[in-house]
This record gives sequence, structure tokens and C-alpha cells, in this order.
Amino acid sequence: MKDILYAPWRDEYIKSHDVEGCVFCHISQNEPLDEELHVLYRDEFCFLVMNKYPYTPGHFMIIPHKHTDKLEDLEPEVWLHMSTLAQKGVRLLKEGINAHGVNIGMNLGSAGGAGIAEHIHMHLVPRWERDTNFITSIANNRVYSTDFLKIYKKIKSLIPKYI
Repeated sequence: MKDILYAPWRDEYIKSHDVEGCVFCHISQNEPLDEELHVLYRDEFCFLVMNKYPYTPGHFMIIPHKHTDKLEDLEPEVWLHMSTLAQKGVRLLKEGINAHGVNIGMNLGSAGGAGIAEHIHMHLVPRWERDTNFITSIANNRVYSTDFLKIYKKIKSLIPKYI
């Protein structure tokens, strides 16, 4: 028998945020909704957005405005810009929210593990010593130790200093 954890607070999000087409293009094209969509930063090439289903508190993504599922088709200028944002983002996470380390990753294509395979994106996942516990191992779930909006506001407040 498989145990099920019920999370009724997610119903509102799931039911009210249907986006036709690519969710990342929706975010890219709707700057007036940045606060609602938890965008941290945007410029001519990319935007930074909090991961709605984070691995750890402070998990955000770097996403190019260009819709593509092929890293190899991304303009070198945009790729280099994403890399620069990743460096700055790592510093922000380490110094700004005291992460002990950071995982950086891209899952390319559904076979590569991408949840949103149609639009490439890079994950920055802050990590702390002993940030996993038994519930991850035995129940395939995570305990999120802080309020999502609180950490979003904290990181957003640090953007001018680090990005």
C-alpha cells in the first residue's frame, strides 16, 4: 500500500493558473505580473524566477526569454549571460541567505528529466549541511523549512546588491 500526503492548499494554485502554451514564455511576456509570478529579476536576455515547487528554500531558475528546448541553438551571448547570472546567483545564495553550497543544473528534454522540457532553464538550488532528513528517504517528500513568500521577498531584496 502506498501512503498519500494530501496538500489541499495547492488546489488553488493548480486550478487558477492554467496557462496555454509555455509557462516560461507566459512569465517572460507578462512583466506586470512579476510579483504574482515570483520573478526576481529580468533583463533583455533572461529572467530569474522562484521555483514554484522548490527542492530547498531559495531554489530559483535562470530562464532565457527565447523559447527553445535546445541548448545547442541558444545564442552564445545568451548562454554566457546565463552563466554570469549563475555566478552572481551563487554568490547571492551563499552570502545573502547563508547557503553552505549550491547545486546548479539543467535537465534537457523529458528524457533528461525536465519537468518543462519545451523551454530550457537552469536551476540554482541552495544547500545546507544536513538539509535532507528521513522523510526524504522514506516518504519521497520534502519539508520546506520557511515560508515561500518570505524567502522570495528576501532574495528579491538582495538582487540589487548581487545581480
